[in-house]
Amino acid sequence: MSEERGGALLRWVRAHRPLVDALGIAAISVLAAAIGLNQVWDALSVIPEPVSPWWGVVVSVPAFVAVALKRRMPRTGLAVTATITVVSLFTVGGLGAFLALLDLLWIVTLTASPVARRRILLGCAAATAALTALTLAVTADLRIAVLVGLQLGALLGTDYWWATAVAQANELAELHRREAAEVVADAERQRDTALQHERDAMARELHDLVAGHVSAMAIRAEAALSSPPDAGGDRAALRAVRDSSLEAHEALRSMIAVLRAGGGELAVPPRLDRVPDFVAAARRAGLEVHFDAVATDGLSAPVEHLAARVVQEGLANCVRHAAGGRVAVSIESDEGGLLVRVDSRDGRPLERPSLPGNGTGLATLAERVRALGGRFDAGPVGAGWSVRAALPAEPAA
Repeated sequence: MSEERGGALLRWVRAHRPLVDALGIAAISVLAAAIGLNQVWDALSVIPEPVSPWWGVVVSVPAFVAVALKRRMPRTGLAVTATITVVSLFTVGGLGAFLALLDLLWIVTLTASPVARRRILLGCAAATAALTALTLAVTADLRIAVLVGLQLGALLGTDYWWATAVAQANELAELHRREAAEVVADAERQRDTALQHERDAMARELHDLVAGHVSAMAIRAEAALSSPPDAGGDRAALRAVRDSSLEAHEALRSMIAVLRAGGGELAVPPRLDRVPDFVAAARRAGLEVHFDAVATDGLSAPVEHLAARVVQEGLANCVRHAAGGRVAVSIESDEGGLLVRVDSRDGRPLERPSLPGNGTGLATLAERVRALGGRFDAGPVGAGWSVRAALPAEPAA
């Protein structure tokens, strides 16, 4: 219970800090008047006869009010309190107004900008010099004037230094906070970019893994439907469709496992040793394919995978748009890298393709080839169509 009361009291003090400060300064002023502490300023008084020390408390009341309102009007309160301090210093004395001046000077310096703080420092120096000169004029005693100047300069300087140190610490903390926020924002941007790249890569991989199989199913089914009924040929087409569907299912299952759990083993992308399988599948789909295997040792895995994808997508494109035509697949290795070509002639588009081509596969290939530092072209050449990719031996950094 006592801890709860203490916490409530602390919260009240924080919420009413200016009022608490004003009451504290007033209490110190009353205590100083009661013990006669105001008499240390008697030498500066221009009043010929001694006055009651309680007049110092009375004169300082506006300064107490200025402290209580320091959050609303700190600069106005500082100007009022500075005037009251000078008047009381050379008349009735009193410690309250000077303490109020230090409190208001602290809060004004704390909330000022760096440029304004430099002006406040010059103002403190000018005020110290002016009061020193005024003390010398009133007392005609250089020792008293120097002593007052040193005390006033030390008190104002310490107050200013303390407020400046706290303000700079707050500014440094705010700077670090902004830098931390920028680092967090930059990390978020990098994470979002990485996620987007990962999604794009997964989209490409999903297309590469599945689109070829689904295309092959549609092509084989379409070829069977376009031919006269043949029990043996139809069953062979059904077996081919079944095999492609199982491969597509396995690829989808592997990708979904990765997407769900963030792990798992992806189906391995094809390498150039799979090109004969692609050629055989294209021949079963009705193409007349000419292909001579060449030695391609020393290629990096990304380049070899992409070369196989070019052949796979090129053949699928030929089956869709040049069914029954002649196709030449060429893979040549030279010092600069690998040249892959899929050229088709004659043939005809399928009348009812289940997956009509929309250019997505070729567009994806072009993007991936350029990402590796190669060149990609696809378009009509003479009376046929050609897909060409020039791949470097090593991916571009």
